[in-house]
Amino acid sequence: MVHILGANNSLFNQYISEIRDEKTQKDSMRFRRNMERMGEIMAYEISKTLIYETVEITTPLGIANIPLIKDQPVIATILRAGLPLHQGILNYFDSGHNAFVSAYRKHHKDGTFDINVEYLSSPDLTDKVLILCDPMLATGASMVLTYKALMQRGKPRHTHVVSVIASLEGVEYAKKYLPENVTLWCGAVDDELTAHSYIVPGLGDAGDLSYGTKI
Repeated sequence: MVHILGANNSLFNQYISEIRDEKTQKDSMRFRRNMERMGEIMAYEISKTLIYETVEITTPLGIANIPLIKDQPVIATILRAGLPLHQGILNYFDSGHNAFVSAYRKHHKDGTFDINVEYLSSPDLTDKVLILCDPMLATGASMVLTYKALMQRGKPRHTHVVSVIASLEGVEYAKKYLPENVTLWCGAVDDELTAHSYIVPGLGDAGDLSYGTKI
């Protein structure tokens, strides 16, 4: 199942417009904060799909019965670009455990590239709800490889893949190579992907816009 939050009129699209805008992008603090805000909105939407149990809460005047999330999700991200989005999700699932994966593109002279996964830190994922976030879903290859790497830590009950900007090609790749118990959450889906696998109109490099250009 694929959810596209930007397809409906809401405040979410204000943040989409700002992270895309080349003038607003010059403020890296604002860029990170907008990524964080969109992570918070995504977390709220995902929270509606989770399992709840009713808990008695004692107030100064009596007892209130309130449905609360039964099991907190595990929040995973791909370093470094995913950190602000990850923080936004963590702001809402603040009791959840966390996982981090280092994956990068190794470019070749002919314009092709390989995806390398170098580092993985994760709790046991067996029968957990996993939220795997990365701001950009371009080809979808990094996301699929990261998901497979995380499966070394156990099979989740359900996985929510969160991406702010995706390409149509990336969405189709994810649908093809990820299992049925995965839900994809996107802010927007763009039609074009360049020969160098950049999304158009996209927004550029989310990691550089958050933390500065890399060598």
